[in-house]
Amino acid sequence: MVAFPEPELLTLDRGGRRIDMEVFEQGEGLPVVFCHGFPELAFSWRHQLSAVADAGYRAIAPNQRGYGRTSAPEEISAYALGELAGDMAALLDTLDIERAVFVGHDWGGYVAWAMPIMHPDRTLGVVGVCTPYQPFPTTQLLRTLVGGDDQKLYILWFQEPGVAEGVMDQQVSLLFDRVMRGGLSPDQMVREMAASGEVDMNPFGRLASLAPAGELIADPDELAVYVDTFETTGFRGGINWYRNIDRNVQQHPEVGTAPLSLPCLMITAEWDPALRPAMAEGMDERCSDLETHMIAKAGHWVQQEYPEELNEVLLDWLTRRFPAEGSAGKT
Repeated sequence: MVAFPEPELLTLDRGGRRIDMEVFEQGEGLPVVFCHGFPELAFSWRHQLSAVADAGYRAIAPNQRGYGRTSAPEEISAYALGELAGDMAALLDTLDIERAVFVGHDWGGYVAWAMPIMHPDRTLGVVGVCTPYQPFPTTQLLRTLVGGDDQKLYILWFQEPGVAEGVMDQQVSLLFDRVMRGGLSPDQMVREMAASGEVDMNPFGRLASLAPAGELIADPDELAVYVDTFETTGFRGGINWYRNIDRNVQQHPEVGTAPLSLPCLMITAEWDPALRPAMAEGMDERCSDLETHMIAKAGHWVQQEYPEELNEVLLDWLTRRFPAEGSAGKT
């Protein structure tokens, strides 16, 4: 298993409210903050932290709100995008950092893209991994994709409190065995859908009947990190992020639409079925300083499936746009 730094449990000041956040940190220099997705952890960036630290940067990966030993409030509204981005700004305060580059994958990508909108004075640059700079889809729009059958799209199935976690919390080991797998070619995807007999975009709701597809992207010890953590915490915290998508659209319509002028990098994965590379088309109209790269044959968990390829793209961009010897991240 790849070496990963020991965590530190920090207490963040959120305007009189306290949030405990589990943080993994490595290296010194200009700060680069890694925001994970669902159902993931800071551990998902295990291949990136050492590479970025070795290149002369301060690599920081928190378990975000609702994950690991980080606080998991009961209120669903506590997981709205403004709260999640506010956590990142408060993390910089706690670490005595003025500004950082934010790297985000999956849900963490939405947090990273929100930073230059909500906290522009704290954000040097943004890297989206699979997640493009785009507005949130509403549940109403998503419902049209499945003919109103919420069971067939995991985001919609997640909306009713207690339902998804009631199923997923009982099948943690099976969930990670089935989900943490590499990308499938378009032909393989067609064969998989034909074998199942229906189009169903809710793998979390049918784990017992879901056949393994693709190669595992983690060894047994690495999978155990996820399994042990989520068997302790359950999935409620992470699922609550999804229960705020309509609230996010209402409260922050500018995220995904407002123009960005800071340095941006978009890394897509060719075989990502959830966040397809085509979804990043048109980003150059909203991001005036954008570079885009696609990792060939990679699935959704690209930073774990093809870490060397992703690290090469990320470090090339970082070293050109934010040379490691710079001190812009320091207070």
